[in-house]
Amino acid sequence: MSTDVTRVRTQPGTQPGTQPGSRFRVRGSAGLGLAAWLAGILFFLPVAWMTLTSFHSESDAATNPPSLAASLTLDGYRDFFGSGGGASPWPSLINSTVASVASTLLVLLLALPAAYALSIRPVKKWTDVLFFFLSTKMLPIVAGLLPIYLFAKNTEMLDNIWLLVILYTSMNLPIAVWMMQSFLSEVPVAIIEAAQIDGARLPTILARVVAPIALPGIAATSLICFIFSWNELLFARVLTGVVAQTAPVFLTGFITSQGLFLAKVCAASLVISLPVLAAGFAAQDKLVQGLSLGAVK
Repeated sequence: MSTDVTRVRTQPGTQPGTQPGSRFRVRGSAGLGLAAWLAGILFFLPVAWMTLTSFHSESDAATNPPSLAASLTLDGYRDFFGSGGGASPWPSLINSTVASVASTLLVLLLALPAAYALSIRPVKKWTDVLFFFLSTKMLPIVAGLLPIYLFAKNTEMLDNIWLLVILYTSMNLPIAVWMMQSFLSEVPVAIIEAAQIDGARLPTILARVVAPIALPGIAATSLICFIFSWNELLFARVLTGVVAQTAPVFLTGFITSQGLFLAKVCAASLVISLPVLAAGFAAQDKLVQGLSLGAVK
């Protein structure tokens, strides 16, 4: 009776049962993890610096180089919220919320049927349609600013929040259709056909079949549209005055001919950024799923 003995040859410095290249893969993964942490810290440093500066007095914030050991105060936030006799930021924050939320809802209502037609029920030359949608984003905003201003003036819609809702919807709709098309292309057609056999109409299919499956993609699209609308400045600066002034326009009011109030600007920037940061943190799981949808089969 003979026994076959398999000898495992190992290279110097390796243990039996391990592949020679496994150590290099482990080192490569550790290096990528370290690089990701360094990149994250690099991107977080300006936010941390802005937060720290917002708790300093104007004299300490204006020192060069800034003092890390300076005493902390809430004067910048008190001045931002109008406790020192300045303008209240609440109307501007409410205007930004209305414009961003309303335009995002309109974008979703329009983008979902359009993406359905281009992905699940594709039309002829649907790639040309998508390119046409995306080509509208190639026009500089400044090039269309004067016609839009004249239109708003002739229709008496200057300083009107609903004009911004219409503009933000038209600006975000192309990118939303483009994103939703890639998300809805992952929806199984068999499920939609089964719903049609059961007698479901298109609105029911979109609301009860397609939307729950593509919820991560819808969340990612809505968050991006909300961020674009909240951060928009040029249209809001030119087309609004006092009634429909948004938060970014209110923020630019702290830069006056008397100088730059650094601590107050940092406090205002942090407060105005909180809704976007909160929305991103609340929907981070859906955002990651939506942006990676279809990347891994």
